[in-house]
Amino acid sequence: MIRSNLIGVFIIALFFCLENGNYLSAQPALFEYKQFFSKNDTLPYRQLTPDYNTSRRYPLVIFLHGSGESGTDNEAQLKWGVMNYADDKTMMMYPAYVIAPQCPDHDRWDHYTKDKDGQLHHRPEPTKSMSLLLALISELKSTLPIDSNRIYITGLSMGASGTYDALTRQPGLFAAAVPVCGGGDVTKADLFAHVPVWIFHGAEDPGTSPDLSLKMADALMEAGAHPGLTFYPEVGHFAWLGAYADPHMMEWMFRQHR
Repeated sequence: MIRSNLIGVFIIALFFCLENGNYLSAQPALFEYKQFFSKNDTLPYRQLTPDYNTSRRYPLVIFLHGSGESGTDNEAQLKWGVMNYADDKTMMMYPAYVIAPQCPDHDRWDHYTKDKDGQLHHRPEPTKSMSLLLALISELKSTLPIDSNRIYITGLSMGASGTYDALTRQPGLFAAAVPVCGGGDVTKADLFAHVPVWIFHGAEDPGTSPDLSLKMADALMEAGAHPGLTFYPEVGHFAWLGAYADPHMMEWMFRQHR
């Protein structure tokens, strides 16, 4: 009898693992493989499409990965954070187009120089990847049923720095921004002080100093903004694990309008 029960438990556990594995492996498939072409340049990206309802217009979320997910496979950028937008509950509560472009290894989303004090200085010319991204957003606005008053940008690590870069270049484009463990040029904060921003960082981040987020929040407040600032105690560089799993962050972001 005990042996029979153990076999039953094993079968149930195996079924659960298989079902859970199938669910997890199916989730990336929700993000379609896409490519954006501009002259001789190509930007690979993945796209999550909301409920097919032709009577509505939907928000657009731009997700920028970190340097560890750079490449050309059009797959690695789904490793961290962005999959939280693809679970059933989030898609039901906050239907939106979500695009996750991939930056090649030899390029970056942001274009900064760093001085001897660690201060980042914004360069006026965008990187090739940022230039392609901004052109892609413009095309998506004209080809998809997107609510142009609800375009959001978020990113982690290099992607957070890219978020600040994009805000500086086109501050009138975005309705909200969520940079996670990154830095930007604090002298440009006044350009996007009107954009709601919620900054996240690990308090013990050894690679990207939490001071970068603190200084940006200070600069935004000096410019008249009221940014959110969350430091996770006892957390290093993986602050995105908490940020993108935070239902309050999701609710806050999707209720922002330009």
